Amino acid sequence: QVQLVESGGGLVQAGGSLRLSCAASGLTVSSYTVGWFRQAPGKEREFVAGIRGRAVLTAYTDSVKGRFTISGDNAKNTVELQMNSLKPEDTAVYFCAATSHISRSRDDYDYWGQGTQVTVSS
Repeated sequence: QVQLVESGGGLVQAGGSLRLSCAASGLTVSSYTVGWFRQAPGKEREFVAGIRGRAVLTAYTDSVKGRFTISGDNAKNTVELQMNSLKPEDTAVYFCAATSHISRSRDDYDYWGQGTQVTVSS
């Protein structure tokens, strides 16, 4: 049974940093595309960042480029999202998800975590 568990969310002031972690069981993260998505109130769930293999491929949505970094720890079977220079508009529930495809589309992701709240105050 596949399980993805996010951790690391919280409340931070604008300009601060948080590090999210996605711990996987039942699959090997280096064999999948693991993505981070976020959903703000009243908005659709959007792709934030993704990683494939041993960081062979990484991708970011434009609004987080230069501020967020996705990485994988194969020994721990986790994927992290380092978020720096956070802005109030980054406030959302952040989800990790996994797919066997190479995709930014949430419809292509088969496995999802329960989400972790990130709140950035101004």
